[in-house]
Amino acid sequence: MGSRSGDREPDFLPGHHADKMNFRSIAASPVQLWLRRRTLPGFGVTLGFTLVYLSLIVLIPLSSAFVRASGLGWEGFFRAVSAPRVLAAYNVSFGTALLAAAINMGFGAIVAWALVRYHFPGKRILDAVVDLPFALPTAVAGISLATLYGPHGWFGGPILALTGVKVAYTQLGILVALVFVGLPFVVRTVQPVLEELDLEFEEAAASLGASRLQTMIRVVGPELCPPLLTGFALAFARAVGEYGSVVFIAGNMPMKTEIVPLLIITKLEQYGYPGATAIAVVMLIISFLLLLGINALQRWSNAGRIQ
Repeated sequence: MGSRSGDREPDFLPGHHADKMNFRSIAASPVQLWLRRRTLPGFGVTLGFTLVYLSLIVLIPLSSAFVRASGLGWEGFFRAVSAPRVLAAYNVSFGTALLAAAINMGFGAIVAWALVRYHFPGKRILDAVVDLPFALPTAVAGISLATLYGPHGWFGGPILALTGVKVAYTQLGILVALVFVGLPFVVRTVQPVLEELDLEFEEAAASLGASRLQTMIRVVGPELCPPLLTGFALAFARAVGEYGSVVFIAGNMPMKTEIVPLLIITKLEQYGYPGATAIAVVMLIISFLLLLGINALQRWSNAGRIQ
């Protein structure tokens, strides 16, 4: 029998409802796109906001240091940044920061290994304690370290009595403070890599006759090398510019325990603004170079993990 003209297609035929919904979505799509464009900022707005924000917060303040230091001229600039007191401060800041970063690279790897590979009571508490230097105000850390490692402190007193070595108000005290603030950078950089490193690789190496030392050098070592270098660079960059936790335990003696950030503040207090900005420009350039190195190490680390 043929279909009558009054008959209409039933709504429950397969695909009929889906076709109607697709037609409605296509018909409403221009309105939805218009609403999205009106609700969410586009590329131009977000890029403009980003450039304005970075200019006001970062670029303009940093460029003002270059402008202020340029008033000295090249001769005055090099004279300001190469004075004996400034060179001694460079030596203290960069020497102790380099040594502290090296110490953190070794002990940070051990701490990360223990937190990832072993289960023990209080593991979560220890894992949280690692982040304490991030949350603790640097001034509080400096006062606490100076109290503990002072000549009459809980740690400094016995060390002085047994070895005759004075910790606080020496470069050794600066080293202790920089190790304290830099340890989390290494631990938190190495820890995710260890968590992703499958134990099957170590078991395969052991089944092939490799010793534990060979496994660490040839299997685990290549995976940990990039994050260790990245953590070292991050800890070094933090230590170079550290002020709050160091100033209380350093002693702040010129030519001996004076760090570069303290020297800049001292010159500002003495109204030596051109000299302070000249030293700040040198620190800024060094920080920028460190940032480039850290980014390069992170790219190398990510490329190695992808391969």
